[in-house]
Amino acid sequence: MLKKIHPEPELPYTDDKGFLNKLRHFALVSSRWTERWVPEAWVLAVILSIIVFLVAVTFGNATVAEATNSWGKGLWVLLPLMAQFTFAIVVASVCANVPITSKALNWLGSRTNPDKPWQAIALVTIVSFGLAYINWAFCLLVSATFVPYVIKHNPKADKRLLVVAAYTGMATLWHAGISGVVPLLMGTPNNFLLTNNVVSELIPVTRTLFTAFNLLLILVTIISVVLALALLTPKNRQKNNPTDTEDWEDTAKRIKKPADPSPADHMVWWPGWNIILGCASLYFLIQNFKNAGIAGWTIDTCNLLFLTMALFLSWRPIIFLECCKKGIQGAWGIIVQFPLYGGIFGLISYTELGHAFTSLFTSISTKQTFLPIVYWYSGFLSYFIPSGGSKWAIEAPYLLKAAQELGISPASTVLAYTWGDMSSHLIQPFWAIPLLDITKTKFGQIAGYCAILFLIYLVVISIFMFFMPTNL
Repeated sequence: MLKKIHPEPELPYTDDKGFLNKLRHFALVSSRWTERWVPEAWVLAVILSIIVFLVAVTFGNATVAEATNSWGKGLWVLLPLMAQFTFAIVVASVCANVPITSKALNWLGSRTNPDKPWQAIALVTIVSFGLAYINWAFCLLVSATFVPYVIKHNPKADKRLLVVAAYTGMATLWHAGISGVVPLLMGTPNNFLLTNNVVSELIPVTRTLFTAFNLLLILVTIISVVLALALLTPKNRQKNNPTDTEDWEDTAKRIKKPADPSPADHMVWWPGWNIILGCASLYFLIQNFKNAGIAGWTIDTCNLLFLTMALFLSWRPIIFLECCKKGIQGAWGIIVQFPLYGGIFGLISYTELGHAFTSLFTSISTKQTFLPIVYWYSGFLSYFIPSGGSKWAIEAPYLLKAAQELGISPASTVLAYTWGDMSSHLIQPFWAIPLLDITKTKFGQIAGYCAILFLIYLVVISIFMFFMPTNL
């Protein structure tokens, strides 16, 4: 979890057409509102805890003492998930910050024709989608790092569109990819929903991420976004200011070995430790997939795969550890927030509040409209709680029970939630923070383009939600 900062919106560029300016104004207004009224994520979690506590006492037939006990009982329910999320960010950070990754990004950024800016925008979009499908944390870090390399080799490309293109993977696809947190969680043995009897069985990724419906929706998303960005590419743009990206190469500098190394220095520089641990991890992964097939793809195996990659890419323990130190800085928010979301889970699950929410959803939904409603509702909450895993702890207890009462499979509900969780990211700048920081861009500069993509994305995915199979 990254620290939330507040980039100031800018006025629209004067070379844009009126329609784009109107959309930019809409995005800027919503951005200013969130920047003014939505506090730091930890404070928001405290506020939500208080609200849910009061609702549990009012509608959950719980006394103050009972609600307090339910909150305390749930505080540590999410500890395994918290550790899994934190580890994912740390090992992805290693993969993103090792020198070989920086060299590869520099080479890839030079592959396009600098006189054809659309090629650079298409390249960044495709890379962002590819990274997002593989791993959300890796996409978050590498996409942000990639843009300056592309600008360096393609000075005529519109910087605003390049930044938007880099954001599309995280904003529109990541949760439907193979590192999608909630689908992986539901397929992981002994997850907190299974141990608390919210669900009665594991839901393997073959019923969510690897269904034909999800793969089709991914393809439709990629085509829609790429076409939209191609149409939005300006024909003539001035060159970007080279000083905008003057600091971006710092992370690629190698750690230097001491001139007179001690035995301890020799040990932390010896690559054998990484090789031994990496080979052991690789062997385990191979055996796991031999025995379980694709159903063996869980949060744990995903993290182990990226640990293996991190060990081999960093090669030496000293580089691996220094990159881990950098990665842990991006995970502190998860550590301090997840106990609070566990408390909210306890208030919903261990009082009658969950039953009240279930009755509400079954009363306003039919079997045909439930999945679109889940999609819209999850997207609305995501605007205020931009963390798919912790938000699922709040929604899962009553959404899954409502789905059961309506005869809808939990896998279909999970997939609707998965797409809904991403639906408002394009107009919520939280996950764009590292991208904006590295490229020295303000959210106001990309707000108009993001608003256009948001409208297209919302309409397209909403239509598909009405046709999602209810028995995945």
